[in-house]
Amino acid sequence: MSHRLPPLSALRAFEAAARLGRMTAAADELAVTPGAISRQVRQLEQHLGVALFDGTKARPTLTPAAHVLQPVLTTAFAHIADAVREVSDPSRGPLDVACFSTFTVKWLIPRLFDFQAQHPGIEVRLRTTDAGTGAGRMHGDLAITAEEATGAWDTSKEQRLFPEHLGPVLSPELAQRVALHQPADLADPALAPLRLHTRTRRNAWAMWGAAAGVTVPLPLPLPLPLPVPTPSQAGPEFEHYYFTLEAAVRGLGIAVAPWHLVMDDVLAGRLVAPLGFVASGYDYVVRRRTSGPLPRLDVFCAWLQAQALANPVPPGPQGPPSG
Repeated sequence: MSHRLPPLSALRAFEAAARLGRMTAAADELAVTPGAISRQVRQLEQHLGVALFDGTKARPTLTPAAHVLQPVLTTAFAHIADAVREVSDPSRGPLDVACFSTFTVKWLIPRLFDFQAQHPGIEVRLRTTDAGTGAGRMHGDLAITAEEATGAWDTSKEQRLFPEHLGPVLSPELAQRVALHQPADLADPALAPLRLHTRTRRNAWAMWGAAAGVTVPLPLPLPLPLPVPTPSQAGPEFEHYYFTLEAAVRGLGIAVAPWHLVMDDVLAGRLVAPLGFVASGYDYVVRRRTSGPLPRLDVFCAWLQAQALANPVPPGPQGPPSG
């Protein structure tokens, strides 16, 4: 590092004093004398060349520089404590779980209360990501991601949750105005303004069309990434799937969505899926950071598997009307 950091003991003394508001409280927490805390804080101020405390010894106040430094140090020391606890006793500490943001909101969080009720001693911390979650990029204990359904996984670290099924969904009110009897109906250019798009998955309509055996015109030609379509070429585009699904619930258009993200809305009658769902060729997969035994991670993975098995079966694809 090109910039020499202050002594760790000085940073620790300042952080405790700033967080607790008194030198004596910091001394009690760190099991040293108040004089030692004062000396460490002065040493840090000399190193930085700025004052960190104003006011009297009885009622010290933080300077602007201290207000910047203290929360950063508090977070850093908390991360250090978590890491030390993790490596010294892997059976303890919180579980860090990373998954796609809409998956977190629409599937995982609504079911997480069940895990907390069964295992109140295991804390689950959620991180959302809309980027890839390959093993080389994992920084948590576990990632839930979507992979091509090849089945070529390392079973010591990975397990399949469920296959993804895609289907068009729309509000009941809009379904009364738009007659959808077969997949080809959605290829009608007149419906282009009603097709909702998601920036993080611009190929959703193409994937569904390929699986359903129909070509859905793209708003703009390939190659990807597609430029943002104009209103005259296609329906609205939203930043995340969650926004797209909410727009569909509110009757703003038709979305192509995975069954596991909309099944609660479909079963509750907030959305309808007149054409059913087809397999997209992707599987949702749980990937562990390590293959070694980790009891609390084993418990969480087993719970995920049970929740996946409890998913309602998606309605099958609808073909042309008979007659």
